[in-house]
Amino acid sequence: MLDRLDAAAVHRWCAAGLDALRRHQQEIDDLNVYPVPDGDTGTNLVLTLAAAHDELAGNVTDLAGDLRRMARGALLGARGNSGVIIAQMVKGIAEAFAAVRVPDGAALSTALAEAARLARAAVAAPVEGTVLWGADGAARAAAEADADLAEVAQAAAKGAAEALARTPDQLAVLARAGVVDAGGRGLCVLLDALVEVVTGVAAPVQPAPRRRVTVRETGSPEYAYEVQYLLDAPAEAIAALKSALGGLGDSLVVVAVEPPVWNVHVHVNDIGAAIEAGIEAGRPRRITVTRFADQPPPAPAGLARAVVVVVTGAGLTAVLDQEGAVTVPGPNPSTAEILAAIRRSGATEAVVLPNAGPVQAVAAAAATEARADGVRVGVVPTRSPVQALAALAVRDPGRRFEDDLVAMADAAGACRYAEVTFAVREAVTVAGVCQPGDVIALIEGEVNLIGTELAPTCRDLVDRMLAAGGELVTLVTGDQAPPELGPLLRDHVGERWPFVEVVLLPGGPPRYPLVVGVE
Repeated sequence: MLDRLDAAAVHRWCAAGLDALRRHQQEIDDLNVYPVPDGDTGTNLVLTLAAAHDELAGNVTDLAGDLRRMARGALLGARGNSGVIIAQMVKGIAEAFAAVRVPDGAALSTALAEAARLARAAVAAPVEGTVLWGADGAARAAAEADADLAEVAQAAAKGAAEALARTPDQLAVLARAGVVDAGGRGLCVLLDALVEVVTGVAAPVQPAPRRRVTVRETGSPEYAYEVQYLLDAPAEAIAALKSALGGLGDSLVVVAVEPPVWNVHVHVNDIGAAIEAGIEAGRPRRITVTRFADQPPPAPAGLARAVVVVVTGAGLTAVLDQEGAVTVPGPNPSTAEILAAIRRSGATEAVVLPNAGPVQAVAAAAATEARADGVRVGVVPTRSPVQALAALAVRDPGRRFEDDLVAMADAAGACRYAEVTFAVREAVTVAGVCQPGDVIALIEGEVNLIGTELAPTCRDLVDRMLAAGGELVTLVTGDQAPPELGPLLRDHVGERWPFVEVVLLPGGPPRYPLVVGVE
């Protein structure tokens, strides 16, 4: 239990806050209520705090200095309205603690009041029922608490949570969607992390919402673009800039990073005019423009089931990402990494596809941990990425969880798999003795063919597998495969097995020039 804040506590708070935001990222993303995306709030807050964490990386120095570094990193890396506002709050906390002699509970109360003031000052047109009301609630509750540091931190977290619960009553769009404010939820996560650092006791896990109404962080749907940039400009030029941008759109936030650098965020239809306003005020840089209509489509309302897949290879990862899977880099992830992916999904149900025999026990351990968090988890014992592709092809989130799990397991089990690689040592196999450098083809984990040349061995493997039957063959080429291998095998199947459909995917696992799946 801390009775004073220090620099080490700042580092722990930043790390714990970032970790907590990542765990709640999907949950917070799912709270967005506007019909077109401008970068989901949870994602924006994670990116904002990640920049603060990077800025703090290194030695612990002093409380005021490290808070300033955290604030500077957050402001430079701030994404979206909520990211800028949270960054501004950290700046307010930093400025307040720089002026106190004893960093106790009273100082924290003062700092939270300054954070709320700076957050409100950053927004051109504050909207009731947003993160600003959460900041106000935290500050008021902290001011009414005793001077004990833990009591102030706990009161602030409780005040923000109570303000968050009232946001649907303040903002009609939240009431219609049946959700609370996304930015306010992010603030609660950060204050809970502060309580954990001060008291040593973790906040209780909040259940993720089951519905998703997507996905615009704030502002009206009248404007098609989000424009954000850093601006080098004198302070006297900012009033005119705000006036010009306020006439172009909404969601306007202009905050000082460290004079003369400002972070500018606005939603507009006229991109050029928004940038020209910055040029008139000073020198804009790191300009980003997001067209809301080009953002990825939202997940369907009510989506609560994730598929977590262990995968190696850029091409396979891209395919699985497109299928909506949550990917975990292979080939040998830890329990914590798979558990983190389940939590990151924000889903209340998850199916894990380990894609290798040695990973199955790790996946099972992660599933056990996730169940303790209240998530329903099932592990389909896939041993190859082609089995994962087969399982994903039949998934149906509309089915009962158990039925979907069985259907995916059946599809994976019906997919025969094989890999081609190179022997690294002499060994006795069921196909004979292989020497280092030999090409070996394994079907269902057993060496079935040994060759000296890659292409003929791959061709013979495909023929052997299709001789047992099959309607679809998936050929995944790896980084050790020559460019012509995939097309050569595809053409061979077309000639030798004309009624078999072929899917050719590049970017498979390293060390495996070819992975084959037959269904």
